[in-house]
Amino acid sequence: MAAEKLETVIAGNYVEMEIETEEQYTKNSKNKLSKYLWHGGSVYDAWFSCASNQVAQVLLTLPYSFSQLGMASGIIFQLFYGLMGSWTAYLISVLYVEYRTRKEREKVDFRNHVIQWFEVLDGLLGKHWRNIGLFFNCTFLLFGSVIQLIACASNIYYINDNLDKRTWTYIFGACCATTVFIPSFHNYRIWSFLGLLMTTYTAWYLTIASLTHGQVKDVKHSGPTKMVLYFTGATNILYTFGGHAVTVEIMHSMWKPQKFKLIYLMATLYVLTLTLPSASAVYWAFGDFLLDHANAFSLLPRTRFRDSAIILMLIHQFITFGFACTPLYFVWEKLIGMHETKSLMKRALARLIVVIPIWFLAIIFPFFGPINSTVGSLLVSFTVYIIPALAHIITFAPAAARENAVERPPSFMGGWAGIYSMNCFVVMWVLVVGFGFGGWASMLNFIQQVDSFGLFTKCYQCPHKA
Repeated sequence: MAAEKLETVIAGNYVEMEIETEEQYTKNSKNKLSKYLWHGGSVYDAWFSCASNQVAQVLLTLPYSFSQLGMASGIIFQLFYGLMGSWTAYLISVLYVEYRTRKEREKVDFRNHVIQWFEVLDGLLGKHWRNIGLFFNCTFLLFGSVIQLIACASNIYYINDNLDKRTWTYIFGACCATTVFIPSFHNYRIWSFLGLLMTTYTAWYLTIASLTHGQVKDVKHSGPTKMVLYFTGATNILYTFGGHAVTVEIMHSMWKPQKFKLIYLMATLYVLTLTLPSASAVYWAFGDFLLDHANAFSLLPRTRFRDSAIILMLIHQFITFGFACTPLYFVWEKLIGMHETKSLMKRALARLIVVIPIWFLAIIFPFFGPINSTVGSLLVSFTVYIIPALAHIITFAPAAARENAVERPPSFMGGWAGIYSMNCFVVMWVLVVGFGFGGWASMLNFIQQVDSFGLFTKCYQCPHKA
């Protein structure tokens, strides 16, 4: 039966080698608990992974972005970048399917190998594209992990300020290093589910607490007032919907990756039900005060509900750190020849070296909020938007590639011409607005934070104690 599966390769379809593993886990009664809590590969697992990974700590910085953008622009940019992010996630899924189909026709076995984005680019477009994809993706995931550590220290400080934020960064760096023991995205089933519950609670806490608190005295809603602030806020939202730097790894963890097409869009629609009410409510209540408070928790009064939200976000940031770091672990394993090693302990020990530079960078640049915008403009713009759109254009430029494409464009998009037009729009918009204006604004803002607080600052935006 397995041999027949490996031999059956037809146009428009490709072999699902993980099905054998799925059937093995289903039949083995000893693995029932593992199946339900640990070993996930369904459409629902992928949806939870995408939604949980997308919203993370940025939930706490979106009110800060609204203070820079103003209410109307904040809402419009969330909807716009949410749809654009869903579009490029769809493009990545199409390219993954195309790459995997071609390789499996050559009888390549992926059962002990996790396909990554740079390998898709390599297989479809060559080594130069591979190198570009590898650089941007790894750098983005590196700083994405850094941001999670910064967020952990920023959040816990509002529960316990006996230690400064830099000391908390040391502590949470050690805690997050334990993610080296999670083998792959197959094993995030329970974590993804819990992570989304945590962000859902936090989002609605922010909404309800802000509305209950009401507007502070003399509240002002001046935004937007400066171009620098406006484009800094916009690139933070660009970053918000750029969570699909791990799309290929999530797809590969599915039993049937071809079902991924609309998962990211469905995840984005759910995430918007969390981000739009919470950011709007916090900005309505505190207005311009948010310009000096990048973390929304800092302005809300301490209650057991706020402390619960902080604790839940700390746990979620541990999960998101794992999401961002796991692809980096894979790259490092492949570089040193450890990727197909079956010993979890050997792989975990090899992975530890990846955590060290992340830990160090979080201590150097503890600028919660501004660092999101900088990463969004300089890295997410290429990793998540420009490279996938250009890669899709070039991959299917030859008539033969379009004719033999595994995934054909939907008819409502206007066929190949419609896809091409949409991709060109994405590339131009993100290149000019996201990378150009956004890069200029976010770098100015970032440099201002360095000048104001300095590198290695012990306690970024901490209130002065008497």
